[in-house]
Amino acid sequence: MFGYVRPFRPELKCKDFDLYKATYCGLCRCLRRRYGLIAPMFLNFDFTFLALLLWEPEEAFIPCRGRCHGNPLRKIPMCPDSPALELAADESVVLSWWKLRDSVRDDGFFGGLPARVLSAALGPAYRKAARRRPDFDRAARTCLEELAALERENCPSLDRTADAFARLLQGAAPREGERGRVLSQLLYHLGRWIYLADARDDLEEDKLSGRYNPVAARFGQSGDDPVLRLTMDNSLELMGSALQLGEFGCRKPILENIVYLGLPAVEKAVFDGSWNEIKKQKIWRNDT
Repeated sequence: MFGYVRPFRPELKCKDFDLYKATYCGLCRCLRRRYGLIAPMFLNFDFTFLALLLWEPEEAFIPCRGRCHGNPLRKIPMCPDSPALELAADESVVLSWWKLRDSVRDDGFFGGLPARVLSAALGPAYRKAARRRPDFDRAARTCLEELAALERENCPSLDRTADAFARLLQGAAPREGERGRVLSQLLYHLGRWIYLADARDDLEEDKLSGRYNPVAARFGQSGDDPVLRLTMDNSLELMGSALQLGEFGCRKPILENIVYLGLPAVEKAVFDGSWNEIKKQKIWRNDT
């Protein structure tokens, strides 16, 4: 989707790094098995985080060995298929397709041509995923339509626009019971933070292209970084509070690394202009 939700590699313990990489590779294999060769192209760090969140806390980390999608001659450790991986895979396909359709609408005929081609290629996988997760598909469509309407009216409210995307991501996890309430709070503020980070990241590009940007609509073309960081940091704090209320078993250390170190590092890079270079780096190497 966006790729902002990633761990802070220098502070990862070896066992947590192995768990994260096995989850990432397991999600890739799950996408390939459920949706064919196109779907793994849309794999990203954001839905790896979702898979880690959704795992039952009592479930141990027991990797298997499977063939890499990028290099079938190589076998690597990966998490076997599980309900958490299947849910994350299904929802990643649904959200990727809607994101592509959003790009088709926003970028015009020629600018939106790559997204139009990709959405057509992903279409069969999307229809299958939408049948499996109709509630999430409905939430994604409703929230993105609401967001599109706010953009058309050049809405100056950060809260209203960010809330539409936050509710979309909030729908990615079940809401029943105490665990559901924790995940709902955490994912809502993650969605809000992602939306605002992406808006700040795209501020200059949107200014040049004349596209709507919620930061520019609220503060003007130059934005207001101190105020924007204040509200983003508030979402990070609420995410951290929710994380401490939940049970996540052996996956809690990697989740804490992402929430307390990874996201603040990405936020800093977005504001100081270094994010475009950092996002190209591979977390499998210790170069972030």
